[in-house]
Amino acid sequence: MDKQRLIPLIVATALFMENMDSTVIATSLPAIAADIGTSPLTLKLAITSYLLSLAVFIPASGWTADRFGARMVFTIAVAVFMVGSIGCALSQSVTHFVIARILQGMGGAMMTPVGRLVLLRSIDKSALVNAMTWVTVPALIGPVIGPPLGGFITTYFSWHWIFLINIPIGLLGIFLAMKYIDPIKSEDPERFDLYGLVLAGTGLAGIAFGLSVAGLNLLPWPIIAGLVAVGSISMTLYVMHARRTGSPVLDFSLLRLSTMRAAIIGGFLFRLGIGALPFLLPLLMQVGFGLSPFQSGLVTFSSAVGAMGMKTLAARIIRTFGFRNMMTINAVVSSVFLAACALFTITTPLLLIFIILVVGGFFRSLQFTAINTVAYAEVEPPQMSRATTLVSVNQQLAISAGVAVGAFCVESTLALRHATELTADVFAPAFIVVSIISAVSAWFFWQMPDDAGHEISGRSAVEISSRKGAAKAAVKAASEGTQDARDQRLG
Repeated sequence: MDKQRLIPLIVATALFMENMDSTVIATSLPAIAADIGTSPLTLKLAITSYLLSLAVFIPASGWTADRFGARMVFTIAVAVFMVGSIGCALSQSVTHFVIARILQGMGGAMMTPVGRLVLLRSIDKSALVNAMTWVTVPALIGPVIGPPLGGFITTYFSWHWIFLINIPIGLLGIFLAMKYIDPIKSEDPERFDLYGLVLAGTGLAGIAFGLSVAGLNLLPWPIIAGLVAVGSISMTLYVMHARRTGSPVLDFSLLRLSTMRAAIIGGFLFRLGIGALPFLLPLLMQVGFGLSPFQSGLVTFSSAVGAMGMKTLAARIIRTFGFRNMMTINAVVSSVFLAACALFTITTPLLLIFIILVVGGFFRSLQFTAINTVAYAEVEPPQMSRATTLVSVNQQLAISAGVAVGAFCVESTLALRHATELTADVFAPAFIVVSIISAVSAWFFWQMPDDAGHEISGRSAVEISSRKGAAKAAVKAASEGTQDARDQRLG
């Protein structure tokens, strides 16, 4: 297998490990808590500490990759993630477990953006769409397969294996990365912006942590609002600082590029809506329909089946329609399938639910592939590390915001109905709200030029211009024909 195919697989394997691990412990918390002598509610700190660690360390990933080389940082990140996994499995107290999860978050914070950077620096732009499909699928499958897999391993084996299973995967990833990935690093790394990292890390941690715990009922709303407020103030200070420095850890000047701007703003809105799905759907299945966690996991896994089916068709679809047309229409189509979840009732056949989730998963995965690819269409090689950092931060915030918006909609519906218990019908408004937010992203994708990303899509500028010319010629011919007809009538 050549590098053009092998490197995406190496990166995808690491990203799958990270994406799955962020959710796999959700159904295993009671067993872990009982084993180390604490309550499941207290142990939810393990989930939030992991997200907090991600938010703090992602901004440093771009500079670190430039300074020490993307391959080296990627392999070390996998190793750190593995050490954190071993620490989780050996934990005997809440303190040990939280520290190990923070260590996992440090590894995960480097794995995701640096993994993309490895991909961008190793793969030709013409092959980038196919490569990105391998990176997109783990991001969709991981959060979906995590809870049922965690429940299965905890029920039939031991919760320790949730973390120990990462060791052989990580060792294989390190071996393949060192063998097949070239040791590329920047010849002239920029000065490290420590002050900017503190501001951005504090800002992202406050916002991401606050939005994440909003969906877990772990802290009172005033404290959550305070966290988000502190994070917002810190990010505002960072934006003011970034304008005065030549080497910002988060380079917002990249938003001047039309494709990056669409991928960041449109991508945030789209991911916010879709990011609520792994949170809302299992609750609907378990609380609303009375399914077990494992049965719920099998149903929600159907969206991952659709995502895998997309892999072979993404490049052909984008090449045929172009990024702008495809992403604009597909954002609306994906949102319609998300809104369809609002129609699910306890009498809805599981087969119909399965079909809707499979087809919806196909379109969502196609959109994620396009967003992840077109973001780098206009980015120059020296800016790639900054671009991957900015995209990764945006994704993390969007996912956290999606959970928060979904939880807020459910709680608001309960309050408006003066209800105290979750039932199947209280989830419908949440699905409608997040689907509308996702659909709004179409407007930002439509703002891209018609030839956006043509070097990546394989849809040549000549073909685009010829189609425009043919359309203009058709309009001109029609108008001339109309004029001739008028002349004949007058004659």
